Amino acid sequence: MTAASVPFGKETFRFFRDLAGNNRKVWMDENRERYQASVVRPLRRFLEGLAPDMLRLDSEFDLRGKTGANFSRINRDIRFRKDKTPYQAQMYLKFQRHSTAHRETGQLYLGLSAAVVTVGFRIYSGSKRRESVLATVACPRAAARPEWVVQQKRRLCRRYESYWYSMVKGTWTKRPGWPTVAEDWAKIQAWIVRRKMKPAAATTPSFRGEVLKTFEELYPILKFTCIPD
Repeated sequence: MTAASVPFGKETFRFFRDLAGNNRKVWMDENRERYQASVVRPLRRFLEGLAPDMLRLDSEFDLRGKTGANFSRINRDIRFRKDKTPYQAQMYLKFQRHSTAHRETGQLYLGLSAAVVTVGFRIYSGSKRRESVLATVACPRAAARPEWVVQQKRRLCRRYESYWYSMVKGTWTKRPGWPTVAEDWAKIQAWIVRRKMKPAAATTPSFRGEVLKTFEELYPILKFTCIPD
């Protein structure tokens, strides 16, 4: 088993664990090269390796390799947060179409943290729900075809966890399960469908195939919720 055949190493997850316990700028500055070697470069290699298959799945995926388009930020926005720790102790690799006017849109994603690896689909309304893809594409379609989400639940529920969020008294509230009725879509703020793995799964040669299979299975949800006719 060559190093190139293994997407991530134990050092990737060790870095996130150490960052969670030392979440301050001084520590990060001292470990910047470690961050590049164990997190950034492996994620970029993984993106490059998946790119041909993802373009076959959807030729309009944005694969520029830019932060925001394909990679989450390690820095946290702490302006309106009680928790002032400056860094995220996880990273996300994202596949999405370029969104006009910088609107929130759906993503196929891979998330890495010290404790868990997640692979799935997610869509958020963002700060302007009325202008989001969730409101302009997903909600009208779900209202017109309520049976579609029920069909996806039957197809995927054994392998995937589903949950969604609504706003209750100004606070995002998590709703376990599938948004299968019109009342859900009238108030939905986000929807996530995912599977969880142990970090060790990402250190095996079979991981790439598992991620690609997940994306292929969940792409119909992205297409339904995000891509206009």
